Amino acid sequence: MSCRSPSGSTPHAPEATPAPSASSTRPPRRTPSPGRRTDPTSAKERDMTNITIIGLGIMGLPMAKNLVKAGYTVTGVNRSQGPVDQLVEAGGQGAASVAEGVKDADVIITMVPDSPDVAGVVQGPEGVFANAKKGALWIDNSSIRPDVAKELAEEAVAAGLGAVDAPVSGGEQGAIDGVLSIMTGGSPEDFAKAEPVLQAIGKTIVHVGPAGAGQTVKAANQLIVAVNIQALSEAIVFLEAYGVDTDAALKVLGGGLAGSKVLDQKGQKMLDRDFAPGFRLALHNKDLGIVTAAARGAGVAVPLGSAVAQLVTSLVARGDGGLDHSGLFKLTAELSGRE
Repeated sequence: MSCRSPSGSTPHAPEATPAPSASSTRPPRRTPSPGRRTDPTSAKERDMTNITIIGLGIMGLPMAKNLVKAGYTVTGVNRSQGPVDQLVEAGGQGAASVAEGVKDADVIITMVPDSPDVAGVVQGPEGVFANAKKGALWIDNSSIRPDVAKELAEEAVAAGLGAVDAPVSGGEQGAIDGVLSIMTGGSPEDFAKAEPVLQAIGKTIVHVGPAGAGQTVKAANQLIVAVNIQALSEAIVFLEAYGVDTDAALKVLGGGLAGSKVLDQKGQKMLDRDFAPGFRLALHNKDLGIVTAAARGAGVAVPLGSAVAQLVTSLVARGDGGLDHSGLFKLTAELSGRE
């Protein structure tokens, strides 16, 4: 299968974005939450598991470091060398190519920006499917189109691999802290193999259905997050227009029904006009394109999601795609003449 994104972009190598370094100290064991295993992988089992992660960007690098801290042997593959060097400093290894990196791997993780990027690293003579050993497990932590996830999973199985689509939510800080929410699609057997690995990078890990289901749930997640960010942006512009103490206002709003992780994590960023990327608007724009296209395919109306998608697209089109998705506040303020 040759994959192209809705915009017609062509596959390219994973983009590297350095992330803050993590301590090499093993973290304390977390209390299992719903959807997680209660029989954690033994140290011996971890030592026997070689994991290769392709894509050491804002999310991928801290995820790789957490896998090292959990006791796995971790090899990183990335287009630029800097993040690979950071992984090596944290106790991991590096490989010069996908083919080299996956040949001895028991588990291969892809964490790249879009559907064409995933296809670009798994397909072809130098890709994962042609070079991974039989019986290896492929985990795609990227956020891509559900139909592409399903088709690529079928190709992986035909190549003798296990496959799960396991997109993550929680942003850069969630990746650093190892508390990501992970929605996983695939067979029950492959999910059972993937779950101990996912426990090293996430807190809420749930099997949501067959191949492609994880990406469908992630699309719904991105719809909810985008609408919440836009609502919070409008609320802050409204509060500032009336000269309210916004710090106090967000504190009390966060304690009531209006409270949310979006308010907790993005409210202060909006007040400070700090839009350093934790999750870039360009990537959320891609995700909202997935949402609107999938909704149209299912005959489902998403009026709020479609409106916010247009606002995000306008920000990306004018050159703000590198900002955090809380940068939606900028356009919201401008529409009211406040900035």
